[in-house]
Amino acid sequence: MLCIRNKNMNPCFNAAAEEYLFRNFTDDCFMLYRNIPSIIVGKHQNTLAEINMDFVRRKNIKVVRRLSGGGAVYHDPGNLNFAFFHSGTEGKLVDFERFTEPIIGILNGLSVPARFGDHNDIRVDDRKISGNAEHLFRNRIMHHGTLLFSSNLEDLIEALHTDPDLYKDKAIKSIRSRVANITEFLKHDLSIDEFRDLVFRQVMDLQDQASWYEFSAEDMEQINRLVENKYSTWQWNFGYSPRYLFNKKIKAGRMNLRTEMMVEKGIISRIRIGTGKYGQPGLKKVEQLLTGIKHSEWEIRNRLRSIEITQSLPDFDQEEFILGLF
Repeated sequence: MLCIRNKNMNPCFNAAAEEYLFRNFTDDCFMLYRNIPSIIVGKHQNTLAEINMDFVRRKNIKVVRRLSGGGAVYHDPGNLNFAFFHSGTEGKLVDFERFTEPIIGILNGLSVPARFGDHNDIRVDDRKISGNAEHLFRNRIMHHGTLLFSSNLEDLIEALHTDPDLYKDKAIKSIRSRVANITEFLKHDLSIDEFRDLVFRQVMDLQDQASWYEFSAEDMEQINRLVENKYSTWQWNFGYSPRYLFNKKIKAGRMNLRTEMMVEKGIISRIRIGTGKYGQPGLKKVEQLLTGIKHSEWEIRNRLRSIEITQSLPDFDQEEFILGLF
């Protein structure tokens, strides 16, 4: 097994590194890494439905879609992420308990009474300390998970707090759980760096042949190419979302608007805006301008910059309207 101590804290880089190891290596690998504050959504999720956009905007939190399915998770430097990459017999690779077992063993060795949970997670009592997901292709599997060590749980809860009535879609939904930090259960003080080193040592001790591996210049070039072409793009992180219907009452200045949007592949295919009933003449121009563009704040703001709405609608607050479209 190749063991990789990845010190990069850019979530785009780390998601790209996982895909690179999954697709380009045949050796079994184990990697640990941390991220700056970020939300990592599952491959088949509607990103906007899973994040608190106001909080994300205010805190400048990165949002990245990962390669595996499952629900959205919050990362920050107090969260340690682990990833196993394994080649084996096709059709016999999916096994959440197998990959979480060594992690649970390490936690139990620290007197943390961790157990495998009903949703392929790791729990202490009824509180979640680790979410897990897998991605499979032929004879190769990636299993990765979070370890909430000393995360800011208030930010975690706020970042993933959403209104379930805003979006109607067939995307995979996250399962919300009560969460806890591992530090709450430790008998002795332990830093996250000491915890990381302990995890590495014990995982390596379980392997007959384990060695350290550092990304080569060629590895870094290919990973950074994935960052640039995929994991830092709006198209992957937001536009890849399944088709959805957005429906919301928006207060824009002294106007109360009802807004309905159909979004397909990230593009607004239809939008209706009105007060009481759709089709108010003063807003027809807005509907026309927003049809056919990305459902992104930058794109909407840029498009509406070309007109002065308040000339025909003096009670309309354009900034509140834009922020309300998410």
